[in-house]
Amino acid sequence: MASSRAGKALAWAWQRRSLARWGRATARAERAALADLRRQSGQALALRATLDGFLVRAGARLAQPRGGAGDPPWPPGADWHWRPPFWHVPTSPAGLAGAASRTRIGDGITLFHDCAESGLTLRQIQGAADGPAFALALDVLDFDGSFLSLAIDLPPGAVAGLQRRHLVGLALDLAAERAAEIFARLNIRHGPNTEQQVRELPASSGRVTVEFDLAYTRLNEKRVEAAWLDLIFDKPAMNRIVLGDLTLARYPRAEI
Repeated sequence: MASSRAGKALAWAWQRRSLARWGRATARAERAALADLRRQSGQALALRATLDGFLVRAGARLAQPRGGAGDPPWPPGADWHWRPPFWHVPTSPAGLAGAASRTRIGDGITLFHDCAESGLTLRQIQGAADGPAFALALDVLDFDGSFLSLAIDLPPGAVAGLQRRHLVGLALDLAAERAAEIFARLNIRHGPNTEQQVRELPASSGRVTVEFDLAYTRLNEKRVEAAWLDLIFDKPAMNRIVLGDLTLARYPRAEI
């Protein structure tokens, strides 16, 4: 017990000295020698990268007082499953208003549209008590374009060992102010070609699921390189759509 208290005292003393050191460096920055300033700037950048990493992970834990994990429960029979970081890691900025096409939000999500004047807002909001820490809210006012979509990059694990005997399942928790036509398109790049499968999501709010059967593709299993999911919103004007959760899982078809 005594050693624990001594360790905490030493850590606190080290932190105070470190804060005091950087406080002095900040006060002297305008008159410091350039060589010293370059060296201290490098140290500060390395320290900031470490602190930013800590804050992201700590923020994700603190934002989940219910103890939810980043990954969803492993579905029976699946050999891979995944929830995008947007739903369990805080992102900065948390929202985009009037965003241009090809704007990225969070880790691996890109907005696409062809609006001349973008009257839409995309935000990370607090999730439901029984779901992941965060949700994605899409508010659309005027919309003068012909398409609106979100592209979600899948991690390398999604395509590692991917074969035509796999089924890929998509599950969404969906809420919309009015019925919305939403399509999910799975894209798999193999060599110079890209296989695509499109599924229309049920129009009702709540938990919706669809499956992509790779047996109906011409997938070259030896050349699979990357995959991504497009969520395509048809006639989205004057609507608010909230994706409370999004998970993907991969199931090998049983051998006969």
